[in-house]
Amino acid sequence: MALSAQEISQLRSALQDAAVKCSERCLYQSAKWAAELLNALPETDTVDDATPADGSNYTSPILTPNADPEEAALETKELSKYLLAKSLFDCKEFDRCAAVFLPESLLSSVLSSPSETTVSTPSQRSKGKAKAVEASPASGAAPLPRLSQKSLFLALYAKFMSGEKRKNEESEMVMGPQDLGTVVNKQLLVVGRYLAAWFKERTTTDDEVLGSQGWLEYLYGMVLAKEKNDAQAMDYFVRSVHKYPMNWGCWLEMTSIISRVEELNQIARHCPQNIVSFMFHLHTSLELYQQTPNLANSLAQLLSIFPTSSFLLTCNALLAYHAKDLMAAEHHFSRLLSLHPHRLDSLDHYSNILYVLNMRPKLAFVAHLCSSVDKFRPESCVVIGNYYSLLSMHEKAVQYFRRALTLDRSCLSAWTLMGHEYVELKNTHAAIESYRRAVDVNRRDYRAWYGLGQTYEMLEMHTYSLWYYKKAAGLRPWDGKMWMAVGSCLQKMGRERDGIKALKRALLADAYYDVGSSFGSGGDLLGARGATGHMDPEILLQIAAMYDQLGEEEEAKAYMELCVAQEEGGAADANNLGESSVMIHTDSPASEDYADREDGSAGADGGGEGTGVTAATSKARMWLARFAMRTSDYTTANRLATELCQDGVEVEEAKALVREIRSRMEASGMFGSDS
Repeated sequence: MALSAQEISQLRSALQDAAVKCSERCLYQSAKWAAELLNALPETDTVDDATPADGSNYTSPILTPNADPEEAALETKELSKYLLAKSLFDCKEFDRCAAVFLPESLLSSVLSSPSETTVSTPSQRSKGKAKAVEASPASGAAPLPRLSQKSLFLALYAKFMSGEKRKNEESEMVMGPQDLGTVVNKQLLVVGRYLAAWFKERTTTDDEVLGSQGWLEYLYGMVLAKEKNDAQAMDYFVRSVHKYPMNWGCWLEMTSIISRVEELNQIARHCPQNIVSFMFHLHTSLELYQQTPNLANSLAQLLSIFPTSSFLLTCNALLAYHAKDLMAAEHHFSRLLSLHPHRLDSLDHYSNILYVLNMRPKLAFVAHLCSSVDKFRPESCVVIGNYYSLLSMHEKAVQYFRRALTLDRSCLSAWTLMGHEYVELKNTHAAIESYRRAVDVNRRDYRAWYGLGQTYEMLEMHTYSLWYYKKAAGLRPWDGKMWMAVGSCLQKMGRERDGIKALKRALLADAYYDVGSSFGSGGDLLGARGATGHMDPEILLQIAAMYDQLGEEEEAKAYMELCVAQEEGGAADANNLGESSVMIHTDSPASEDYADREDGSAGADGGGEGTGVTAATSKARMWLARFAMRTSDYTTANRLATELCQDGVEVEEAKALVREIRSRMEASGMFGSDS
């Protein structure tokens, strides 16, 4: 994606405008995002390059007047009040800020409609894109005050933030006896009804809102989303980005509603097509754990325009993380940290990677860095919590995850990781509650669903466990760990046939990745899986054992042989998997570091070729030796039992087996020919 000098100039102006307009409306995260992207654009060499192509004089967007003359006149008239309101918002005096333009007496007179319906009702939440139920002022109520959209947005947004602040204050201690997660923002009703009246006043017969700039649609969408009215919220967010596409906060709200790739593709067709929607598609795909070549190509194109963008470099690291290339993800995060050493955003993901890779010194460094930059940021608390977890100081880790949640109740990683810590502490009730709260924050969090499955499995409630494992597998269909959990659970429920299908899916899924699932705390690398394209001996052994339980010895034998073949990196016969129509491919070569870090199971001369001898392959060899004895194939049985003695696994049992085989061979007169 190569942009001309004129396009880069237009992009720079649009980002400057976005940074200013978002800042004027106290949308600080969106302003920061725009400003960071703006400064990631390569600098122009000459003054001429920065001059607009149409020859007009360049002016700073800070001085650019509103294009709508009526709005510009209102903004000029309200300037003194606006400056007061913004300074009060900046000081977090939200009620005072709102009262500058919308005092309580005015609001009560405008919205005095006791019998009117509110913004949305539960019965409407399932109705596609039905038009919102709009409350209008009662017949005797005062008309809406004549305010500029900028001032109105600031006042209503302050009201919204006041409700969020009070909600946090009224919430009980995190995971305390009264913390039920049911406290709501009581200002949603007021803000929603005011906006509904404002839109009704300006909406034409063809459903167009006259003169709207898009900011109030964004705010109304947030209110509807908080009330779980997702379909109508998405409708207003789409309207907002059509009117002002540079408001990144609006795109993020859209991401939070989308739960499947199909939904993303459907929504994308209704969005404006520009570079911000391109970034939205990329970001949302990553949130849905996608890691396709198209995604990598899109990211490379964007990085060619913004080579030092912290946002895009984070996306690059997360892309490798989702593809389970943890060494590459660690390298990307390390580079990001060197470029932006004081930036704490997404460092909680980095700490998860360092945890799984067992890089304790580096995790200690990142924890110290976060603490020195801002110890009261949720990300800092999560990083420090992960460090204590790596030291097996689980109570201390829980303390820091609680602190992160005290600072931000919607901190997803803190809820999930705290669940992991409670599992380690054998507090299953608290673990289940933590995972449930994580799912409430984000229903796309496969780690929380998987954690719920694990916890119920510990309680031997396999029906519940299976349901949660299936949810996790639905979110991560190409993660073998999810399907392995489903298969094991089905086996415990006595459903061997279904279990075998799930485990075969796990084999195919794992062939897409080089390294194991990075499942936060307690996650391990690979189990005993070897280099790229080879299969996990544990899964092969489990499938073979399930066939053996079903009495299908030939199938069991085939999978036991496949299991043993993994020691040397033996290729699987696709027909044996019953999935010959599915091509197994890999995305990148395996790292030797992983082979060394697995379970010490790489062979002495493995060099990434196979798993070497593992407990699983030894069990498979023992089964094959006993099977050969049962079928009177004493030569094969003797060879396998002798190999078991050399492996150093279950040596005593192997020696006894050798003695038994040799005695049978002697009895049948075969020993002399084999000596």
